[in-house]
Amino acid sequence: MIQPIYLYGSEVLRRKADEADLSKKDELKALVQDLKDTLTRADGCGLAAPQIGVSLRVVIVDGDVVSDTYDYLKGFKRVIINPEILEESDEKATYSEGCLSIPNIYCDVLRPAKMTLRYYNEDFVQVTETLDKFACRMVQHELSHLDGNLFTDNVPPIRRKMIASKLQNIAKGKVHPHYNSKLK
Repeated sequence: MIQPIYLYGSEVLRRKADEADLSKKDELKALVQDLKDTLTRADGCGLAAPQIGVSLRVVIVDGDVVSDTYDYLKGFKRVIINPEILEESDEKATYSEGCLSIPNIYCDVLRPAKMTLRYYNEDFVQVTETLDKFACRMVQHELSHLDGNLFTDNVPPIRRKMIASKLQNIAKGKVHPHYNSKLK
């Protein structure tokens, strides 16, 4: 079911999400379906459970949305439950990031270029995977949501100052994205 996406200023976006209880498979499958439906409606490439008001460590990414730009992401779709970053590269990469919870704002963000991650997939099978390029970026961005961090937290102070009024407008509800959203 399509859920509203919580916008910048919502408390749930700043909380550290709880581990998902893997014994509650039906609830987790329903959550994953809600994330998929909501992401498809919003036309994004990733979504974390806190963005739909559920403070659990669950994210999804869908590279098909950006495969026109990054052809290697065609078919790259992941459900990531209870992720644990095992290793991050010293090498960094900069990409422009945006976020469904922060509509119409894009900033260059520096993050590790590669990482190894352990998580449970949608079949509740544990997976260890090494990601790089934009696949790594999509996952890193969504994992940040699980710790209450937003991409705007990772930009230089001068850039944050430049977007401060836009962020305040979002927090006041003065934004109208093309998808269902809410502040809380």
